[in-house]
Amino acid sequence: MATNGEAKKPPTPSPLRNSKFFQSNMRILVTGGAGFIGSHLVDRLMANEKNEVIVADNYFTGSKDNLKKWIGHPRFELIRHGVRSCYDEGKRVAETLMFDYHRQHGIEIRIARIFNTYGPRMNIDDGRVVSNFIAQALRGEALTVQAPGTQTRSFCYVSDMVDGLIRLMEGENTGPINIGNPGEFTMMELAETVKELINKDVKIKNVENTPDDPRQRKPDITKAKELLGWEPKVNLREGLPLMEEDFRQRLGVPK
Repeated sequence: MATNGEAKKPPTPSPLRNSKFFQSNMRILVTGGAGFIGSHLVDRLMANEKNEVIVADNYFTGSKDNLKKWIGHPRFELIRHGVRSCYDEGKRVAETLMFDYHRQHGIEIRIARIFNTYGPRMNIDDGRVVSNFIAQALRGEALTVQAPGTQTRSFCYVSDMVDGLIRLMEGENTGPINIGNPGEFTMMELAETVKELINKDVKIKNVENTPDDPRQRKPDITKAKELLGWEPKVNLREGLPLMEEDFRQRLGVPK
């Protein structure tokens, strides 16, 4: 504490001034950067003229006003963004919980990341694209392709999926490991294949798409090949007729 007549000493410069965030040319993403702590962090990072700062925030507790002095700055970008898919987030949380039990209690776990799977016993009206198309074709209805039809998916036949899961269970790798068929098809290609194989008389029509529909979904199965010795064997043109037979029986549609 300074006594009368004594000047206060300036604070010692933060050792962070010598850190890479203040010395290097960096592009930094701050999630939640419009919030209380995040906005102050952005101020500090922007103090270095070498930094580019990107903020992603859904404004749930943050505010754009906290960053107004940086909006329009050539080294600053603000993106309003939140979690769009509760399905994906639910999967992530489930994996995290499994790993917590594994670490804390030694419970043996295996985590598979399963990609689009099809085959007999699927719910006929579950809304998935393969079951939709097959049911529509058997009923003589138009195949409804969500626009633009160029979005892609990869489809794994159920017997291949089960083989992959068994290999994961019997192996020593905890995962996560992608299990799926990397063969990639546009939605229009899938519709045309179903039409060719099941009912050549049906039409194909475009319908409005949902706003959060992914443009692409294709698994990288490198780990499954290397660690499990697994890869799918049944291609789409082989698997669709097997599923068709099951759907015909349940819908009562003769061949």
